[in-house]
Amino acid sequence: MSKELIDELNIQVSTWSVLYTKLHNYHWYVKGPQFFTLHAKFEELYNEATLHMDEIAERILTLGGRPAATMSEHLELSVVGEAEGSEDANAMVSRLAEDFDQVMKSLKKGMELAAKDGDDMTEDLLNSTYQSIEKHQWMLHAFLGEDNN
Repeated sequence: MSKELIDELNIQVSTWSVLYTKLHNYHWYVKGPQFFTLHAKFEELYNEATLHMDEIAERILTLGGRPAATMSEHLELSVVGEAEGSEDANAMVSRLAEDFDQVMKSLKKGMELAAKDGDDMTEDLLNSTYQSIEKHQWMLHAFLGEDNN
């Protein structure tokens, strides 16, 4: 496997780790009329983030690489930033939609690298993750009253 693919997979591991923490922040601190809806959605998403992070880290290990496993590595490699801590409910959803855009770009790059390496299993894993995020992205934009096209 190429170092470039392992590096891109580590970007995914780190990004999911940062998103996991960010989604917990949003889950704990969301307020307002959409509290019940968003509180439950953020919990669903951080549980899913854990699965994505673990599956991709285990894939790295299977390929003979070493997954990023410290907070400092995750913050350095992640394509998304931490929660600011002052976002209102709509800003949380908007920021998450922006973050998912970045995640999807990284996933596409990973799929391209896996295809170049002839690694169908990694490509399938990243494609499955992409499809899940794409659906969430549509829902986040619908929540915000935006057209996702």
